[in-house]
Amino acid sequence: MKNLIAGAAMALMGLAGTAMAEEYPDRPIMMMVSYGAGGATDFQARIVTMTAGNEDALGMPIAIINKPGAGGRVGWNWFATQADADGYTLAAYNVPHFIAQSIKGGVSYSADSFEPIANWGADPAVFVVGADSPFNSMADVVAHAKENPGKLTFSGAGLFVGHHIAALQIEKAAGVKMAYIPTKGGGAAAMKAVIAGEVMGGINNLSDAFRAQEAGNVKILGVADLQRSDFLPNVPTMQEQGLDVDNSSVNFRGVMVPKGTPQEVIDELAATVPEMFANPRVAKKMQAGGSPMHIMTRDEVKAMWAAREQTLKELLAGL
Repeated sequence: MKNLIAGAAMALMGLAGTAMAEEYPDRPIMMMVSYGAGGATDFQARIVTMTAGNEDALGMPIAIINKPGAGGRVGWNWFATQADADGYTLAAYNVPHFIAQSIKGGVSYSADSFEPIANWGADPAVFVVGADSPFNSMADVVAHAKENPGKLTFSGAGLFVGHHIAALQIEKAAGVKMAYIPTKGGGAAAMKAVIAGEVMGGINNLSDAFRAQEAGNVKILGVADLQRSDFLPNVPTMQEQGLDVDNSSVNFRGVMVPKGTPQEVIDELAATVPEMFANPRVAKKMQAGGSPMHIMTRDEVKAMWAAREQTLKELLAGL
């Protein structure tokens, strides 16, 4: 009798799980972005989710909610400790940002706090200066930094984000000390500081910098990646300019859910979201905005997270 009851219970649980997967989602979904409106993560998140309501996607819209502060820490702390694990609260992730922050400590999250769903882009860090700056290459920047130790000011989106990691790598590679200034408000605020002349330069996302250069507001002097970007074919990499800076600061962006989200929901999202990212309308808008796409599945993202964590532990110890 007990076996019959247990079997019936297992069958009911299976039916409930199937029903949940079939019904999900049955209402709009929220996605938290831990950076301010107008920055690269926010800009791209709104593009890659714009077809979420289509019948061939999730069939429900995704609303973007911004929780900026402390280089992403405010939003990710909230997501790890307070967000509902029901599939209706998603978040955009930024790697290396949240992994580097968890390695350095002082936050309530690690890679184990979240479940990745899919990756939509890979955005390299670039060094930018104002359009009227006398600097025209990384050699100019390094020469000035050597002549004026600690006085070359440059902005970035926060501490232990991709911008900061690129900054530390540049300083180490060039053997110089500069004044990195983390700004409140993410990449958009960091770019405004460069354009307004509040700093002498900045590290920013290629996508933000591409739009600013197209508007005639900045010059892009170098890319922190292993090869030139198709968006900036005339801008050399840091390595091409003699600086030993690799791709550790490249900003991978994607979607994740809190640990504890039902597996049926994770599976549904993991099957649907990469196809949503691959929508031609999404690709066209990302291309127009200078936003590099790099679509990865859940399993590919899990492998990327693990590899980046190992790399960052070694890199941050050295820096």
